[in-house]
Amino acid sequence: MSASSSHPTTPDQTPQAVPWPHDLIDLVKCMSGDFSNQQQAFDRPQEFSHIHVFWRPLPFEFFGGLGMYSEQVYDYDLWRPYRQGIHRFYDRGDHIFVENFGLKNPIWFAGAGRDRAILNTITSAAIEPRCGCGMVFRREGGKFIGNVEPGKKCIIPKANQLTYLVSEVEITDRTWVSRDRGFDPETDEYVWGSEFGHFLFEKIQDFSDEVPIDQLNGLTHQPG
Repeated sequence: MSASSSHPTTPDQTPQAVPWPHDLIDLVKCMSGDFSNQQQAFDRPQEFSHIHVFWRPLPFEFFGGLGMYSEQVYDYDLWRPYRQGIHRFYDRGDHIFVENFGLKNPIWFAGAGRDRAILNTITSAAIEPRCGCGMVFRREGGKFIGNVEPGKKCIIPKANQLTYLVSEVEITDRTWVSRDRGFDPETDEYVWGSEFGHFLFEKIQDFSDEVPIDQLNGLTHQPG
Protein backbone atom coordinates (compact mmCIF):
# COMPACT_ATOMS: atom_id res chain seq x y z
CA MET A 1 0.00 0.00 0.00
CA SER A 2 1.35 3.40 -0.91
CA ALA A 3 1.90 6.11 1.68
CA SER A 4 -0.84 8.21 0.13
CA SER A 5 -3.45 5.52 0.80
CA SER A 6 -2.63 5.02 4.50
CA HIS A 7 -5.29 5.93 7.03
CA PRO A 8 -5.11 9.59 8.08
CA THR A 9 -4.71 10.52 11.72
CA THR A 10 -8.00 11.74 13.11
CA PRO A 11 -8.24 14.63 15.57
CA ASP A 12 -9.19 12.17 18.31
CA GLN A 13 -5.89 10.35 17.82
CA THR A 14 -3.71 13.44 18.01
CA PRO A 15 -2.84 14.95 21.41
CA GLN A 16 -4.10 18.52 21.45
CA ALA A 17 -1.83 21.31 22.64
CA VAL A 18 -3.60 23.94 24.74
CA PRO A 19 -2.66 27.28 26.32
CA TRP A 20 -0.69 27.05 29.55
CA PRO A 21 -3.23 26.64 32.39
CA HIS A 22 -3.48 29.52 34.86
CA ASP A 23 -3.46 27.19 37.88
CA LEU A 24 -0.19 25.63 36.74
CA ILE A 25 1.52 29.01 36.41
CA ASP A 26 -0.04 30.29 39.66
CA LEU A 27 1.24 27.28 41.60
CA VAL A 28 4.80 27.78 40.35
CA LYS A 29 4.62 31.48 41.21
CA CYS A 30 3.33 30.73 44.71
CA MET A 31 6.10 28.19 45.29
CA SER A 32 8.88 30.47 44.03
CA GLY A 33 10.69 31.90 47.02
CA ASP A 34 12.73 31.56 50.19
CA PHE A 35 10.39 30.35 52.93
CA SER A 36 11.42 30.59 56.59
CA ASN A 37 9.82 29.34 59.82
CA GLN A 38 11.83 31.80 61.92
CA GLN A 39 8.82 32.95 63.94
CA GLN A 40 7.74 29.38 64.72
CA ALA A 41 11.28 28.44 65.75
CA PHE A 42 11.47 31.56 67.97
CA ASP A 43 8.13 30.81 69.64
CA ARG A 44 8.75 27.06 70.08
CA PRO A 45 12.55 26.55 70.06
CA GLN A 46 12.45 23.14 71.73
CA GLU A 47 10.11 21.78 69.07
CA PHE A 48 11.14 23.44 65.79
CA SER A 49 14.52 24.32 64.29
CA HIS A 50 14.86 27.39 62.09
CA ILE A 51 14.69 26.08 58.51
CA HIS A 52 14.68 27.63 55.05
CA VAL A 53 12.80 26.04 52.16
CA PHE A 54 13.99 27.40 48.81
CA TRP A 55 12.04 26.86 45.60
CA ARG A 56 13.56 28.44 42.52
CA PRO A 57 12.33 28.32 38.90
CA LEU A 58 14.55 26.53 36.40
CA PRO A 59 15.28 27.96 32.95
CA PHE A 60 12.55 27.09 30.44
CA GLU A 61 15.06 25.09 28.38
CA PHE A 62 15.72 22.60 31.19
CA PHE A 63 12.44 20.72 30.62
CA GLY A 64 10.99 22.73 27.75
CA GLY A 65 8.37 23.82 30.25
CA LEU A 66 7.96 24.60 33.93
CA GLY A 67 10.47 23.16 36.37
CA MET A 68 11.93 24.08 39.75
CA TYR A 69 14.86 23.37 42.05
CA SER A 70 14.23 22.94 45.78
CA GLU A 71 16.52 23.01 48.78
CA GLN A 72 15.86 22.59 52.50
CA VAL A 73 18.52 23.78 54.90
CA TYR A 74 19.03 24.74 58.54
CA ASP A 75 19.50 28.47 59.03
CA TYR A 76 22.77 27.92 60.93
CA ASP A 77 24.34 25.84 58.11
CA LEU A 78 23.19 27.27 54.78
CA TRP A 79 25.83 25.51 52.69
CA ARG A 80 24.81 21.99 53.76
CA PRO A 81 21.21 21.35 52.69
CA TYR A 82 19.63 18.18 54.02
CA ARG A 83 17.24 17.85 51.07
CA GLN A 84 17.51 18.90 47.42
CA GLY A 85 15.42 18.11 44.38
CA ILE A 86 14.39 18.92 40.83
CA HIS A 87 10.71 19.11 39.94
CA ARG A 88 8.76 19.07 36.68
CA PHE A 89 5.17 20.36 36.51
CA TYR A 90 2.33 18.86 34.47
CA ASP A 91 -1.30 19.82 34.05
CA ARG A 92 -3.58 16.78 34.48
CA GLY A 93 -6.92 18.51 34.11
CA ASP A 94 -8.39 18.21 37.60
CA HIS A 95 -4.97 18.43 39.29
CA ILE A 96 -1.34 19.41 38.81
CA PHE A 97 1.24 16.65 38.97
CA VAL A 98 4.79 17.39 40.08
CA GLU A 99 7.34 14.79 38.99
CA ASN A 100 10.29 14.66 41.38
CA PHE A 101 13.94 13.97 40.61
CA GLY A 102 16.99 13.54 42.80
CA LEU A 103 20.49 14.85 42.12
CA LYS A 104 23.24 12.31 41.55
CA ASN A 105 25.79 14.53 43.33
CA PRO A 106 23.69 16.96 45.38
CA ILE A 107 26.62 18.55 47.21
CA TRP A 108 27.86 19.96 43.88
CA PHE A 109 24.77 22.17 43.77
CA ALA A 110 24.46 23.15 47.44
CA GLY A 111 23.48 26.79 47.69
CA ALA A 112 21.62 26.84 44.36
CA GLY A 113 18.51 28.00 46.19
CA ARG A 114 20.30 31.23 47.10
CA ASP A 115 22.70 31.60 44.18
CA ARG A 116 21.31 31.51 40.65
CA ALA A 117 24.82 31.11 39.22
CA ILE A 118 25.01 27.70 40.94
CA LEU A 119 21.48 26.85 39.84
CA ASN A 120 22.41 27.47 36.21
CA THR A 121 25.12 24.77 36.37
CA ILE A 122 22.55 21.99 36.87
CA THR A 123 21.93 19.93 33.72
CA SER A 124 19.57 17.08 32.89
CA ALA A 125 22.54 14.69 33.12
CA ALA A 126 22.81 15.51 36.84
CA ILE A 127 19.35 14.24 37.81
CA GLU A 128 17.65 10.88 38.29
CA PRO A 129 13.95 10.00 38.78
CA ARG A 130 12.45 9.44 42.22
CA CYS A 131 9.80 6.90 41.29
CA GLY A 132 6.57 6.97 43.25
CA CYS A 133 7.42 10.29 44.90
CA GLY A 134 5.43 12.69 42.73
CA MET A 135 3.12 15.26 44.30
CA VAL A 136 -0.51 15.91 43.41
CA PHE A 137 -1.77 19.49 43.87
CA ARG A 138 -5.31 20.81 43.67
CA ARG A 139 -6.47 24.38 43.97
CA GLU A 140 -8.90 25.16 46.78
CA GLY A 141 -9.84 28.82 46.61
CA GLY A 142 -6.76 30.94 47.27
CA LYS A 143 -4.48 28.03 48.18
CA PHE A 144 -3.05 24.83 46.74
CA ILE A 145 -3.24 21.53 48.64
CA GLY A 146 -0.63 18.88 47.85
CA ASN A 147 -0.06 15.24 48.79
CA VAL A 148 2.29 12.47 47.68
CA GLU A 149 0.87 10.46 44.79
CA PRO A 150 -1.15 7.46 46.02
CA GLY A 151 0.31 3.98 46.32
CA LYS A 152 2.78 4.16 49.25
CA LYS A 153 5.62 3.88 46.72
CA CYS A 154 7.82 6.78 47.85
CA ILE A 155 10.28 4.75 49.90
CA ILE A 156 12.62 6.58 52.31
CA PRO A 157 15.31 4.66 54.26
CA LYS A 158 15.46 5.83 57.87
CA ALA A 159 17.63 4.37 60.64
CA ASN A 160 18.19 1.09 58.74
CA GLN A 161 14.47 0.77 58.08
CA LEU A 162 12.44 1.30 54.92
CA THR A 163 9.51 3.67 55.27
CA TYR A 164 7.00 5.20 52.89
CA LEU A 165 6.54 8.96 52.81
CA VAL A 166 3.34 10.81 53.59
CA SER A 167 3.76 14.48 52.68
CA GLU A 168 1.12 17.18 53.20
CA VAL A 169 1.53 20.72 51.86
CA GLU A 170 -0.65 23.83 51.83
CA ILE A 171 0.65 26.77 49.78
CA THR A 172 -0.45 30.37 49.24
CA ASP A 173 1.44 33.22 47.62
CA ARG A 174 2.92 34.12 51.03
CA THR A 175 2.89 30.94 53.16
CA TRP A 176 3.96 27.29 53.11
CA VAL A 177 2.55 24.83 55.65
CA SER A 178 3.90 21.29 55.53
CA ARG A 179 4.43 18.03 57.36
CA ASP A 180 6.44 14.99 56.24
CA ARG A 181 6.07 11.66 58.02
CA GLY A 182 7.36 8.14 57.43
CA PHE A 183 5.43 4.92 58.02
CA ASP A 184 6.27 1.23 58.05
CA PRO A 185 5.22 -0.35 54.70
CA GLU A 186 4.12 -3.58 56.40
CA THR A 187 2.27 -2.27 59.47
CA ASP A 188 1.51 1.37 58.54
CA GLU A 189 2.92 2.36 61.92
CA TYR A 190 4.41 5.83 62.35
CA VAL A 191 8.24 5.78 62.27
CA TRP A 192 9.52 9.33 61.82
CA GLY A 193 8.51 12.94 61.22
CA SER A 194 7.37 15.99 63.13
CA GLU A 195 5.80 15.08 66.46
CA PHE A 196 4.68 18.66 67.08
CA GLY A 197 2.51 19.38 64.09
CA HIS A 198 3.03 21.21 60.83
CA PHE A 199 5.93 23.49 59.92
CA LEU A 200 4.74 27.05 59.34
CA PHE A 201 6.81 28.95 56.78
CA GLU A 202 6.50 32.52 55.53
CA LYS A 203 7.90 33.77 52.22
CA ILE A 204 10.74 36.18 53.00
CA GLN A 205 12.08 36.48 49.44
CA ASP A 206 10.06 36.19 46.25
CA PHE A 207 11.52 34.53 43.12
CA SER A 208 8.30 34.56 41.08
CA ASP A 209 9.79 37.07 38.64
CA GLU A 210 12.12 34.24 37.54
CA VAL A 211 9.23 32.10 36.23
CA PRO A 212 9.83 32.07 32.44
CA ILE A 213 6.52 33.70 31.54
CA ASP A 214 7.89 35.40 28.41
CA GLN A 215 8.89 32.03 26.98
CA LEU A 216 5.49 30.54 27.81
CA ASN A 217 3.60 33.35 26.11
CA GLY A 218 2.69 32.41 22.57
CA LEU A 219 3.51 28.75 23.16
CA THR A 220 1.09 25.91 23.68
CA HIS A 221 1.17 23.39 26.48
CA GLN A 222 1.01 19.63 25.95
CA PRO A 223 -0.91 18.21 28.93
CA GLY A 224 1.13 15.59 30.81
